[in-house]
Amino acid sequence: MVIGFIFLVVAILCAIAIIREFKSQNMFGVAFSAISALVFGFFSIATLYAELIKPLIAG
Repeated sequence: MVIGFIFLVVAILCAIAIIREFKSQNMFGVAFSAISALVFGFFSIATLYAELIKPLIAG
């Protein structure tokens, strides 16, 4: 469960990096940050779902 929260923090930092790179007009940085935010965001939500929500539904 801890790794899900760590992934969520990384995804939030990537979202902040997207805004920062837009301001400096670095499109490579925007693309890299966006891909990272999507990947880490997906894995954080999937991990938290598997650890917290799914056991509540099953049992």
